[in-house]
Amino acid sequence: MLIHVLKSKIHRVTVTEANLNYIGSITVDQDLLDAANIIPNEKVAIVDNNNGERFETYVIPGERGSGVVCLNGAAARRVQPGDVVIIIAYALMDAEEAKTFKPVVVFPDTATNRLV
Repeated sequence: MLIHVLKSKIHRVTVTEANLNYIGSITVDQDLLDAANIIPNEKVAIVDNNNGERFETYVIPGERGSGVVCLNGAAARRVQPGDVVIIIAYALMDAEEAKTFKPVVVFPDTATNRLV
C-alpha cells in the first residue's frame, strides 16, 4: 500500500507578492526550495495562517536570495502580501518506508524569508 507522507515543509514565510495576471503557481526563492528539497514544478499545498485558506498549486523557482514568495494566477485571490503561509510537499511511498522517512522542515526568518 502507498500512502501520502510529509516530504518537505517551508514553515512560516511571508507572502511578498500576489500576481493575478500570471499563469498559476507559487514563486519561491530558490534558496528556500533547495533547503526544503522542493523542486520546480512540484505540487505543493499552501496554508495561509492569516485567513485559514488551504489550496494546492505548483512551484516555480524565484531569484536566489530574493526572499520572494509570490502567489500567481487564481491563487493570488486567496492571499494578501504580508500573509504568513506554510508551503508543504508530500510524497507517495510504501507504508514501511514511511515509518522511517524523515521529512525536511525549514524555518526561515518570517521578516525576510531567508534562512537563519
